[in-house]
Amino acid sequence: MLSIEICNDQDLLPVNEDQLRRAAEAVLVDAKIHTAVLSIAVVDDLSIHALNRQFLQHDYPTDVLSFVLEQDEGRLEGEVIASAETAARAARQYGWSADAELLLYVIHGTLHLVGHDDQDDAAREAMRAAERHHLARFGLQARELPPDGND
Repeated sequence: MLSIEICNDQDLLPVNEDQLRRAAEAVLVDAKIHTAVLSIAVVDDLSIHALNRQFLQHDYPTDVLSFVLEQDEGRLEGEVIASAETAARAARQYGWSADAELLLYVIHGTLHLVGHDDQDDAAREAMRAAERHHLARFGLQARELPPDGND
């Protein structure tokens, strides 16, 4: 059983909770996670900045954070926290909707929970391929990345 809770704790963007839930569920199912308790929080930059500083010692707002709370074979408990404010700003920069950018953040964060990382070129390309795959399920083509490959 997959339990995915959405908490919208910001008022800048409307949040398509069903779409975010379906995206996270697809990532979990593809990773052969059969039992999961996942919370997805959509917050503003002030909130994600505080969390980024508290848990990762990074003193700036970021797009998405993810935390594995427990994980066993086929089972996962975790959290994804995404910034709607960063999504709105980045969407303007990349020329697509804030809704699509926020969806990308949730997919990216959930991919981290199931074991993807973006620490080296090969892992980053595998993660980008997984993002493209999951975005395509919603009729979206992944946005172009800056030349350095970083968000």
